[in-house]
Amino acid sequence: MTPRIPALLAVLALGGCSSGNDGEKTEKTEKKVETTRVEVVEGQGEGGGLDARGIYERLSPGVVTVISVLPGGGLLGGGDDQSGQGSGFVLDGEGRIATNAHVVTTGRPPRLREAKEIYVQFADGNRVPAKILGADANSDVALLKVDPKGLDLTTLTLGANKDVRVGEPVAALGSPFGEEQSLSVGVVSALDRDIESLTLFSIGDAIQTDAAINPGNSGGPLLDQKGRVIGINAQIRSRSGGGEGVGFAIPVDTVKRSVAELREKGKVDYGFLGVTSQPLYPQLAAKLGIDAEDGAVVVKVEDGSPAEEAGLEAGEDKIDFQGVRGVPKGGDVLVGVDGEKIEGASDLTDLIARKAPGDKIELQVLRGDEKREVTVTLEARPDRPPPAPGDRDGR
Repeated sequence: MTPRIPALLAVLALGGCSSGNDGEKTEKTEKKVETTRVEVVEGQGEGGGLDARGIYERLSPGVVTVISVLPGGGLLGGGDDQSGQGSGFVLDGEGRIATNAHVVTTGRPPRLREAKEIYVQFADGNRVPAKILGADANSDVALLKVDPKGLDLTTLTLGANKDVRVGEPVAALGSPFGEEQSLSVGVVSALDRDIESLTLFSIGDAIQTDAAINPGNSGGPLLDQKGRVIGINAQIRSRSGGGEGVGFAIPVDTVKRSVAELREKGKVDYGFLGVTSQPLYPQLAAKLGIDAEDGAVVVKVEDGSPAEEAGLEAGEDKIDFQGVRGVPKGGDVLVGVDGEKIEGASDLTDLIARKAPGDKIELQVLRGDEKREVTVTLEARPDRPPPAPGDRDGR
């Protein structure tokens, strides 16, 4: 059995004791507000590799520790508060900071609750209160804000998904196990991974890395060799609870989208189609008689969903093929969204996730020898995904 992928928030039950944050005051200075826009760090050594020391010296001041006082009692509330700790990084000179949603919230939608108090500690020792501008549970991204007065802020530069390659060196900065301003290095192990969000919907295009990531690293940046943020460290796959060389980061394009909407309106709206699908590949396509090598085979259409209203159908006949049981035959296969090719079920999820409720999309659909265009108006994504066929827990 594949172990569950844990999020990386380090949590300590407070009981009746002080957290150590209460009553602590940050010394005020008369220093004029200074903000520093960090230039893109080339950071390459003589061999064209990662200049880890150079990146650390230039960018670690822009990486922060995020301390959260979380309401106790799990989903139902009550009980002692908990102190959670993660990481984050500075986005701009106005004091906006990116981190993971699970660092500053507890529970899952629809019972997701924000932290009662949040503090941000900088590399120079300043610890200041922060407020949540918004938390995006679907992409596990949160946007915080601190008062920049008296702070010398170093901001990090965001990269782009298109520039990330498997095998390139990366650096992870954060506070694993509360050890602040820690650096680990590795490579991009894989791209286009799907990881589970707080809503149980998938987060697509995640970056897999072997850079050491441990509890407390959540929310910290994954940096390329030029010092650009290419992701937010978020999860590990582990049998022991610690980093074992399989870590995952939220991709930077997803972070950009979330941050922009959280800044504008405090939430992120996602479109919803209402299908469960599985990937099509050449041998399966030949077996199903489909004239395509890639796509998403419709497995289930949700009652009352936009997909049902548009006439999408799953095949009623089922076959077992190459170790996969219950593959629908005779139904729809989705091969494109607005002309953009679908290369698998995860591509469909990603393309729909980029859309907002009310958006109209054009689906390119195959059913047997027939190819057609289907117009669908998306609805708002629910708090949880509908149960998949044969899935009892609703994931």
